[in-house]
Amino acid sequence: MNSNYRQVLILAAFSLIVGCSKNSAPKDSKETEHHEAEAQSSTTLSAEQTKSIGLTLGRLEKKQLTAVLRANGILKVPNQNRASISSPIGGIIKTIAVQAGQTVKAGQVIATLYNAEYVSMQEAFLTVRAQCELALSELTRQKNLSQASATATKNLQQAEMEWKTLSIRQASLKQQLDQLGANTSSLKAESIRDVMELRAALSGAVSSVLVNIGTHVSPSNPIVEIVDNSQLHLDLYVYEKDIAKISTGQLIHFTPTNNQGPEYDARIYSISNTFEPQSKAITVHARVEGKKDNLIEGTNVSAVISLQSALLDAVPSASIVNSQGQDFIFILADTHENDMQAEHDTNGKTVTASGHSATHNDSAVHANANQAFLRIPVRKGTTDVGYTEITPLVSLPSDARIVTNGAFFLLAKLTNSGESHEH
Repeated sequence: MNSNYRQVLILAAFSLIVGCSKNSAPKDSKETEHHEAEAQSSTTLSAEQTKSIGLTLGRLEKKQLTAVLRANGILKVPNQNRASISSPIGGIIKTIAVQAGQTVKAGQVIATLYNAEYVSMQEAFLTVRAQCELALSELTRQKNLSQASATATKNLQQAEMEWKTLSIRQASLKQQLDQLGANTSSLKAESIRDVMELRAALSGAVSSVLVNIGTHVSPSNPIVEIVDNSQLHLDLYVYEKDIAKISTGQLIHFTPTNNQGPEYDARIYSISNTFEPQSKAITVHARVEGKKDNLIEGTNVSAVISLQSALLDAVPSASIVNSQGQDFIFILADTHENDMQAEHDTNGKTVTASGHSATHNDSAVHANANQAFLRIPVRKGTTDVGYTEITPLVSLPSDARIVTNGAFFLLAKLTNSGESHEH
């Protein structure tokens, strides 16, 4: 029996099997069109083709898959983890000690600023401190005289008021200088400086330096901006129809939209209770977990939110092919005939597409016979761990053997055959 004749017999046998359930009913035009459509949705591979593409078969499986919800978002840093460094007083930038992208620690000097008022404040503090010490000495003397009834009460009160006034003035100047970074506890006349040091308010990365050397700045002008990416979080936008699916604690996998590199993880910790302006979406806040390498605030991301696990009918994702917007799988159409052929092997074994001897099982493909395959339309569902949930759009035999590797080749052959037929 030559190859072409065998192929005709296989297709004829398949058409007969498909029509068995309706033998008792008269064939009208709609039924004829149905059978013609089924015939056009099948294709045949020779033994050599089956072997060359490594075609394998499997069954519809029950798999524990995690349903997901896809969403877009942006990486952000909370306001408490960012800082704009400015000077409490105006002045001229004398030095800049950092540059954009540099990592700094809290308290590190980032710039110095010249201001003549800074010199005057140090001078005033030293003067008031000396006067305060003198006033305290005078107060002590007056108390001693008062106890000996050798001075008027008025003199004691005057000395006490003088000391309190100078103490208040000293405390005020000390607070101002401490705010400017001066070390008032060790300040002396010979250590008065004409430049003040501006220090980082938190540890993080310098996101921008906004001034140059010689720039005159006022207290309202930011000089350097620092961002602490260790507290990076993810803001996702979920639309109204999906809000009920979201809850705190759910895991998120995401990648930068314009850089499909490594995948990162985040976990939902807060859900907004108001809609975003001009949209029916709410903001879902998630804290980025684990590694944060190469993540930058403001990056747009594509994410999937893990919802819940379910036991679903699934096939390996590679089993599914798409043609003109419709998803399909292929099943072995001549199962009965090929099982009969397998019995001719006296060792009780079949030969797989790779040519190796194997026991007769789901993945076996006979190497000595043409194989007919039927294209089945399906609807895809959840995809996880290399498997995809499917819902067949036509009745699928309970013992259907599904093509798990080689479906793309079958689709190409079927499509090309159809085009050749049309021409």
